[in-house]
Amino acid sequence: MLVLDGLRLTRGTFALQADLTVQTGARVAVMGPSGAGKSTLIEAIAGFTDVTDGRILWDSHDLTHAAPGARPVAMLFQDGNLFPHLSVAQNIGLGLRPVLKLTGAEQSRVAQALARVGLDGMGARLPAELSGGQASRAALARVLVQDRPILLLDEPFAALGPALKAEMLDLVRDLSLETGATLLMITHDPSDARRMADQVILVAEGQAHPPTETAPLLDNPPPALQAYLG
Repeated sequence: MLVLDGLRLTRGTFALQADLTVQTGARVAVMGPSGAGKSTLIEAIAGFTDVTDGRILWDSHDLTHAAPGARPVAMLFQDGNLFPHLSVAQNIGLGLRPVLKLTGAEQSRVAQALARVGLDGMGARLPAELSGGQASRAALARVLVQDRPILLLDEPFAALGPALKAEMLDLVRDLSLETGATLLMITHDPSDARRMADQVILVAEGQAHPPTETAPLLDNPPPALQAYLG
């Protein structure tokens, strides 16, 4: 399980505290007002933001000062971060080896990831040749091929239309169930949280609150969340 033990994150005058546990295999939405620290929180888990105080633990292993690449974490950003000069297969292969000198077994893993996200036969295409939904699937495949037990998503489908976004959320949910990955996804949309998350971490007023069941929280939100949702 993922434990944030007395965690404190600071940037200038901004400060965020978290003292919570996420159970292994949980699917958790991270919600709260803009600027509350949602991205800061998951970037700290991924190793991209320094910890001021406290610890980040995964299955009792201390990750607090581990380099990003040494953590059991894969992260999907808002823009997907596909390199335009590389093929789809090469972009996915970066999840395995930055130098792209893949073994036969690793090439097979890339092919399997392409097929799993519905892009079978599209590995030779460039990102510019993909639709928005296909580009999101390619970015997800790069995360999938890493086979990490913690999956962090920072609103990666926000630019998609409602139908495509729902399709991608369902795919992420299905993949997390298949792999048993622990999933944390930032979202501003309560319908997204209801669709794919068992629990919600509310980030507001300098605090990341412990996970709460999704439906009860959204049906009867606390004042900080109600003010945000409107």
